Amino acid sequence: MSRPLSIRSSTPSRFGLGLLAGALALAAALGTAVAAPARRPNIVFIFSDDHSLQTIGAYGGRMATFLREQKVTPNIDRLAARGGLFVNSFCGNSLCSPSRAAILTGLHSHANGVMNLNTPILPGTWTFPESLRDAGYQTAVIGKWHLAATPAPTDFWRLLDGQGTYWHPEFITPLGRVKKTGYATDIITELGVDWLKNRDHTKPFMLMVHHKAPHRNWMPPARYYNWLSNVTIPEPDTLFDDYTGRASPAHNQKMEIGKIMTLNSDLKVMEPGKWIGEFNRMSEEERAEWSAVFGPRNEAFKNAKLQGRDLVRWKYQEYMKDYLRCIKGVDDSVGSILTALKSEGLEDDTIVIYASDQGFYNGEHGWFDKRFIYEESIHMPLIVSWPGVIKPGTRFTQMVQNIDYAETFADITGAHIPEGLHGRSLLPILKGQTPKDWRHSVYYHYYDPDHGVPKHYGIRTERYTLVHFYITDEWELFDLKKDPKQMRSVYSDPSYAKTVLDLKAELLALKTYYKDTSDQPKSEKPGNE
Repeated sequence: MSRPLSIRSSTPSRFGLGLLAGALALAAALGTAVAAPARRPNIVFIFSDDHSLQTIGAYGGRMATFLREQKVTPNIDRLAARGGLFVNSFCGNSLCSPSRAAILTGLHSHANGVMNLNTPILPGTWTFPESLRDAGYQTAVIGKWHLAATPAPTDFWRLLDGQGTYWHPEFITPLGRVKKTGYATDIITELGVDWLKNRDHTKPFMLMVHHKAPHRNWMPPARYYNWLSNVTIPEPDTLFDDYTGRASPAHNQKMEIGKIMTLNSDLKVMEPGKWIGEFNRMSEEERAEWSAVFGPRNEAFKNAKLQGRDLVRWKYQEYMKDYLRCIKGVDDSVGSILTALKSEGLEDDTIVIYASDQGFYNGEHGWFDKRFIYEESIHMPLIVSWPGVIKPGTRFTQMVQNIDYAETFADITGAHIPEGLHGRSLLPILKGQTPKDWRHSVYYHYYDPDHGVPKHYGIRTERYTLVHFYITDEWELFDLKKDPKQMRSVYSDPSYAKTVLDLKAELLALKTYYKDTSDQPKSEKPGNE
């Protein structure tokens, strides 16, 4: 097993500081010039919710031509063209709060305490903003936090309450709750740009802009209500998967577009005037604007009386259009922030990162949502622009995880890195110097039985996915080279017997290394599944 962790502190030593001071003093005495220390870069971290790789143009994939033609993500694509994107970027637990906790702490779920949507990070756990603040950085987070009672460890925060709302959201601030009028993505962007302009200009900074979009139930901004209305979204060829050749969880999940996606809440097929959910937050004028576009659509749908596969196809199309409309709003945000950085003269001194908390199903296997260790769910987009460091258009192929973010941010800024983190700094990779002992497999453990997806753990290597559904003691193995869409488990195939043994050994080694015993009955506690 390759060594999964490199632990060190990047805080300058007293010895190193002494040498620097001595050199400066000697230079002054001799009348010579000494170059000033390199300016530390700023970081802007733009983070969305449930944004899949397959709906980002720069990543290519099954929808690449459509995405380019419709200009779905031009600003995110521009960011990738200026820097690089990670092809093999993964989460360790495909769920909103656990992923966010892993990013903040550099630890897997069992170690930071956030296994589901309702539990805060364990008190006393280190988070990277604390080290950045100690290192002299200004820190700010604006938007979705979704970490139960975990306080924001930043200088400035404006946090959505829980999942937050798309329309007229309320923010938790140091002075109490504040309601903002408008659409959440735009408001979060405006708050971020305002903070950039009014920050302390004498200090480097890290700004985190965390969007709610494109989280379910996919309510787009009004300016995009009509966008995509007359086009057809490409269907995945697994839309009508029957799950033959896989274990029981694939058959028993509750994520199917045809069976689970609701007409009223998810797809907004409502009777005129019978508003539900966030529509009750909208003004009469805003509802009228929505009704003018979607009212005729709903009437046509009701008259069509669709059934069977025709109904599934209609639901897929309407789901994907709203999903992409939400993403279009996020892409606008990326563009606005890039423009603000340029106008502030920060373009060349700022690392800009775009990521999402996990992947998402866009009809593949007939599903929406995430949770499984499978490809569409476990993949996270990760795009990094760093002028002068990352060669434009780079496609990083190394296997990275969200547990790597915390150490990376600390390493870039020269902040303290504590011992015992599960992740590793990506700084050498960003500079084109991949460590020889870099990982060749990533560890995964999912705990929340919602949506019919049972607890499971496993590993994803460069070629294989091995998964153990330990409640029912079922195993699956997928050969991604021969079966990239994961349509048939080869776990019981005799020709893969040695592969199974090798991967189980690797899985056990990772579980042991990370000290994960959370699958054992003794660790089961009510309310903390």
